[in-house]
Amino acid sequence: MRKAGAFFLWLLLMGGTVIFAQEEEAPGIEEEIPEEEIPEEEIPIESDWSGFMPSLYSNGDQTFTITLGIIFPTLFIQNGSMITHNINPVGGTGSLAYTYFLGSHVFVGGEIGIMFDATLRKNTLFIIPIGLRAGYQFLFKRFEFPVSLLIGFAPQRYLELGYFGLFVKPSASAFFRFNPDWSFGINTAWWWVPQWTPDKTKNVDGNFIDITLSARYHF
Repeated sequence: MRKAGAFFLWLLLMGGTVIFAQEEEAPGIEEEIPEEEIPEEEIPIESDWSGFMPSLYSNGDQTFTITLGIIFPTLFIQNGSMITHNINPVGGTGSLAYTYFLGSHVFVGGEIGIMFDATLRKNTLFIIPIGLRAGYQFLFKRFEFPVSLLIGFAPQRYLELGYFGLFVKPSASAFFRFNPDWSFGINTAWWWVPQWTPDKTKNVDGNFIDITLSARYHF
């Protein structure tokens, strides 16, 4: 009987030893793994802007433009017939313009400028066009191609004579966007400067064409 009890006690001790050894070999569920041993997995990040290209212009964008160049008198028409003029073939012109964008392409604005050209008798004709502009701008990468129409009034002065009348100026330009603040370009425009009087036989429609360079500030 004593031998059987001793044998049973020996079995219990051996079983406890085996269980303890197994617990030593396998870490427990609650055992913490050092942070440096945790593999870092790359988490894929999807941006809401993926594949989106913002417009170069948006509603509220504005520009201020300084323009200088030369102007050429072309056709002068009186009572339906072309007439000769005594203005030199080349004059000068310049302007200051403000533009407000209604969207990525459409814009409105205003302009004030000056044109001067000497006559063959060494007198000078002055024209100061003031008007409102509307236009559309085509975009291609860093190149911008605005086309516009300016309509307003043009006070004119020659010697002691003065005239205040209509002024119309369609134009086309090509600009290079140098940086977010500045773009530079070249322009050409046709000036229609009529002089209408109560005597229609004396009405004269003056036409000029200009070639100018511009610096445009964006804000």
